Amino acid sequence: MDQTQRAVHQPVDKPGHRLGHGSAHGSAKPTFSELFTPKLVTVWREGYTFADFKADAIAGLTVAIVALPLSMAIAIASGVTPERGLYTSIVGGFIISALGGSRFQIGGPAGAFIVLVAATVARVGIDGLLLATMMAGVFLLAIGYLRLGTYIKFIPYPVTVGFTAGIAVIIFSGQIVELFGLKLAGREPGPLVPKLIAVGEAAGTINLAATFVAVLTIFTIAGLKRWRPTWPAMLIAIGLASLVVALLSLPAETIGTRFGGIPRSLQMPALPPVSLGRMIDVLPDAIAFALLGAIESLLSAVVADGMTGRRHRSNCELVAQGFANIASALFGGICATGTIARTATNVRAGAHGPVSGIVHSAILLALMLVAAPLASYIPLAALAGVLAVVCWNMFEKQAFATLLRASRGDALVLTATFLLVIFRDLTEGIVVGFVLGSILFIDRMAKSTAVEADQPLVQEDVADSANAYDASEATDADTVVYRISGAFFFGAASTVGTVLDRIADQRRNFILDCSAVPFFDSTAANVIEGAAHKARRAGVRFIISGASPQIRRMLINHGVKRPLVTYAASIEEARAQLKGKIEVR
Repeated sequence: MDQTQRAVHQPVDKPGHRLGHGSAHGSAKPTFSELFTPKLVTVWREGYTFADFKADAIAGLTVAIVALPLSMAIAIASGVTPERGLYTSIVGGFIISALGGSRFQIGGPAGAFIVLVAATVARVGIDGLLLATMMAGVFLLAIGYLRLGTYIKFIPYPVTVGFTAGIAVIIFSGQIVELFGLKLAGREPGPLVPKLIAVGEAAGTINLAATFVAVLTIFTIAGLKRWRPTWPAMLIAIGLASLVVALLSLPAETIGTRFGGIPRSLQMPALPPVSLGRMIDVLPDAIAFALLGAIESLLSAVVADGMTGRRHRSNCELVAQGFANIASALFGGICATGTIARTATNVRAGAHGPVSGIVHSAILLALMLVAAPLASYIPLAALAGVLAVVCWNMFEKQAFATLLRASRGDALVLTATFLLVIFRDLTEGIVVGFVLGSILFIDRMAKSTAVEADQPLVQEDVADSANAYDASEATDADTVVYRISGAFFFGAASTVGTVLDRIADQRRNFILDCSAVPFFDSTAANVIEGAAHKARRAGVRFIISGASPQIRRMLINHGVKRPLVTYAASIEEARAQLKGKIEVR
């Protein structure tokens, strides 16, 4: 048995076979070209048929309909003109799909960047923003080619939940002015508290027409999501709001009244002003863009992996993000990254591979060329309503509540990250959350070491059991048993998650033995929850054996319970459950 702190073993079906830190299949280390071959090439090599293209075309159209209003809304909220959001989706989205390491990633402007982009524009202007975006692209290329993307997976789950929730609160606070059509006395402050104070002082300037349009948009999206989930809710809501404003001549500000509409073509590529002093000036912004882009894009790719059972290549994905940001800035766009909502929409729409993302970009370009004049009628309050819905979805309420209940340590990491993101700085929130998560891990390791101190370094021989040997236990082709050995924490989640992704490979029963695990953290529990959901979708029966009361409580708090899984005291008891010999617990 391997004595490293994290390993996953398959001790029953293939004695001696171990799935460790290399490939999930135990194969040789991949070459450079294999690691950085775009998924588009992979899909083509698999044999790309007309049926596959048809599925990708439908998914690309679906995502483009979602991305059209969202790209403009994010751009406006970021302090730039709406067409820059479209440039980002068209140019950046195309390159991310063409060169990326994920089959399903959809790239474009993301809500998580709104605060950073707006602050950069306010400080150094549009030219400074474009330069910072290009520099961020270079940094992402370096991170990818140096294969540092793997380490981004070490960010603990409470940090990602707290960070995303904090971003949602900040974005929503920035939409209050547009939602209610308020007229501020001066420029809208960036920090949350001064912003809320300014909003409170402007409460008397509320525009009832804008408020009505925003409420109409939100309720339309919510209603369609509930009763007609396959319809393009955001586009329909924007269209309805624009029609109401135009027909009733409501005094609500539109894209046309504020920006004069959007152009009907892409601008020619051009370099922003570059100088050493200027590069030094925007360096902090470029670093923040690169770090946030790496985290956001890999989170999005992980979501797609969880929905499809495929595996992305993180470093290849970051290289594509780097090229996408350089190209986006050349064409006048803003920061491009993988977007969770649009990527999930792509998967649900039945996409087969990256061609859907390329089609999404092409359709957006066609819509801009043909329907740009219609964008002038879109009310800004409607776009703010779209972002309000996005914020509601970004704030993972169930995960947030689960982590608060899971343990005091996870709650501390979550709330510290959340509050720092809201009241201080995005990067600071991530760094502090990661440090606290690491300290929590060290503390748990120390406690688990104390508990296991009486265990021998090497297991001693024991007397033979009187029980008869049951050959069926070693020859049951329908059952697979994996054993996790050592601490299962955020640093090991990616490795173990890769192995658990294979649970549905021609098996009907899956037993996960946790008897040699001293503790789980919330990131590990989240990995197990994802594996359990995948097992249920595949019709695989999932049993967790040997989990200590503390680990079992942690898993149950994270939703790993019946009917997703059942628990057993040992592998033998789990097998007895499968045979119906004992009652399921």
